[in-house]
Amino acid sequence: MRLTVAQALVRFLAQQWTERDGAEQRLIAGCLGIFGHGNVAGIGQALAEQGAGTHAALPYYLARNEQAMVHTAVGYARTRDRLTTFACTTSIGPGATNLVTGAALATINRIPVLLLPGDVFATRAASPVLQELEDPRSYDVTVNDTLRPVSRFFDRINRPEQLPSALLAAMRVLTDPAETGAVTLALPQDVQAEAYDWPEELFRRRVWHVARPVPEPAALARAQDLLRRSRRPLIVAGGGVKHSQASHQLAAFAARHRIPVTETQAGKGAVPYDHPYAAGAIGHTGSAAANTLAREADLVIGIGTRYSDFTTASRTLFAGAAFLNINITAFDAAKHSGQMLVADARQALDALEPGDWNADPAWSARATELTRDWQAEIERAYGGTELTQPVMLGIVNQAAEGGVVVNAAGSMPGDLHKLWRATDPGQYHVEYGYSCMGYEIAGGLGVKLAAPEREVFVLVGDGSYLMMAQEIATAVQEGVKLVVVLVDNHGFASIGNLSESVGAQRLGTSYRMRGPSGELDGAFLPVDLAANAASLGADVLTANDPGTLRTALAKAMASTRTTVVHVETVPGPSPETTAWWDVPVAEVSSLPEVRTVRRHYEDHKRDQRPYL
Repeated sequence: MRLTVAQALVRFLAQQWTERDGAEQRLIAGCLGIFGHGNVAGIGQALAEQGAGTHAALPYYLARNEQAMVHTAVGYARTRDRLTTFACTTSIGPGATNLVTGAALATINRIPVLLLPGDVFATRAASPVLQELEDPRSYDVTVNDTLRPVSRFFDRINRPEQLPSALLAAMRVLTDPAETGAVTLALPQDVQAEAYDWPEELFRRRVWHVARPVPEPAALARAQDLLRRSRRPLIVAGGGVKHSQASHQLAAFAARHRIPVTETQAGKGAVPYDHPYAAGAIGHTGSAAANTLAREADLVIGIGTRYSDFTTASRTLFAGAAFLNINITAFDAAKHSGQMLVADARQALDALEPGDWNADPAWSARATELTRDWQAEIERAYGGTELTQPVMLGIVNQAAEGGVVVNAAGSMPGDLHKLWRATDPGQYHVEYGYSCMGYEIAGGLGVKLAAPEREVFVLVGDGSYLMMAQEIATAVQEGVKLVVVLVDNHGFASIGNLSESVGAQRLGTSYRMRGPSGELDGAFLPVDLAANAASLGADVLTANDPGTLRTALAKAMASTRTTVVHVETVPGPSPETTAWWDVPVAEVSSLPEVRTVRRHYEDHKRDQRPYL
């Protein structure tokens, strides 16, 4: 069959499927793209020829920013448990390099996304072309090489004959739950338009079976022995529990053995908040209950977690515990010198049952008491009369029953992790592996495309909003309804707090005019975020107290259109963190407050464990 490289690529992607547990779905649900001279005559032409409607074999979606379309693909893939994703195509040059941030986010979070950036002429007949980087060391270096370190697989297709092997390798990585992340196929613009006689078998329907690896028997026996010897075990549930769809198994396992379950950011919602052994969030943004248990546990059972510094409180939280690490990735299972159980989370939990052991009854009772006290703390935080951030979150949490909350950066992820009451695994979607400002609206669009039956609540601060709000226009274009709660506090409030805590005096964290003194200490910037949202096509409502926020959310939920609820919160108390985070403090300073903070920093550093 004679087709161009781009036509062959589009036809191939439309025939790729995944299967797990007998359920099949398209691997590539569609193609997000922005066209320029590097891809318009290649992939652009191929998509136009096959038709770009939602009923086309590979539907096309127009995005407004290249980074944002990767975020949309991530939101979609994560909601679909990594079994399906989007392709993202860009032109050569800035369009391609705009993908780097999104690619890093996808790979850090282990989420599959296919990137198809245009590239310079493979023939070099017209070099240097517009937007080409000329590297005097080598003619085969292009700006797309910036994507190599943030991609799980990278290839450049310099000849049509190279396409089949590259496509098969790309699909293998996208569908491998242990190896997945961003996959990049760089496509020189002349090669995209080049014709070739392809074998028919390249375009046959292909099903990629997503594995559920089972535990190795000897490793399983060692894990069971470790569990039998433990009196105070503690589960740390990570994102792998949700990706594996193992929440039911985890809830049953914890109840049977009376083990408290704590959750990372990615794992929050792995068990319902009101499960008898749900102890809440763990780590620097965790609950007092979970962190107290972490300090007293004799065994930490990490399931599907990569143990980020927030989870371990920069390696100061788990005082004397041993580790049993259940993970589909050996790289993560080996962390902290833990006993490795390399397997799918669901398969591992099933294999560990039935077990002839239980946690000490006194330990289980202590977990119940601590969790009850923490739930009372949440009630206090949610119950204020002023519109503080915790009160705002409580109102949204109540309204969002059955919906999905989306967030990524600022101070809200910390409060959400501590306070949000998730009732099912899909209700909590906070991107905290990369904590990328600007993810929220674009990621929320992906969530809604993946789960159109659910209400999606995007929580975004003004700092993140100003970095990437334009996908509101994409949501309006596609008739995709989001409820965006835009929290305006005139700057980077969370970084301001952090800046103050390390002696940097909140420099550059407030949106203020430059004053007469030459400092950034003048009036607040006259930025009208509500008007901006309206200009992008959204309906806009304003709330300035708890009552008007409840009314605005009710109107937004009743609407069929994307609605932005503009909120100005007031400073107010939130439960203090009970765990440390390692952010270095200046070792020398003329400021006495910095010297004081440095002494506290050194005290915490002495508590760090090498986990050897």
